[in-house]
Amino acid sequence: MRSPAYTVRGLVDLPSIPSIGTRVVTKILYIEDNDDNVYMLKMRLELLDGYDVLAAEDGEKGCELAASEQPDLILMDLEMPVVDGWEATRRLKGDPQTRAIPIVGLSAHALASERERAMAAGCDEFDTKPVEFDRLVATVRRLLASR
Repeated sequence: MRSPAYTVRGLVDLPSIPSIGTRVVTKILYIEDNDDNVYMLKMRLELLDGYDVLAAEDGEKGCELAASEQPDLILMDLEMPVVDGWEATRRLKGDPQTRAIPIVGLSAHALASERERAMAAGCDEFDTKPVEFDRLVATVRRLLASR
């Protein structure tokens, strides 16, 4: 009797693997100036499988990348150099090409006024840093499901 993992010639019989072309990947743009934050969140999201995370180090580059890559969702640090997240959000929501992309504003300031300010700037949701990963993933999934 032969092992189910091997053919008669000793070659491995692999289970059918779906084509990469049929796999749905959610593209997230993370606009953040802190390399450690980018590394940790990118790694954790991509380990979930099904997420591809692009990164930009400031709002200006983030707006350019959002227009060219058309991500499914944007995670936006609100306090950054060059163009901050507040202004970048206003630009993205004011541009017909990027207006429909959901934006989650991220800030180390947990005040209720910070959330209100983020929503007024155009963010679809707000979360605090340091990020509570499970809560953020639930927010991402909820926003993507409502698109």
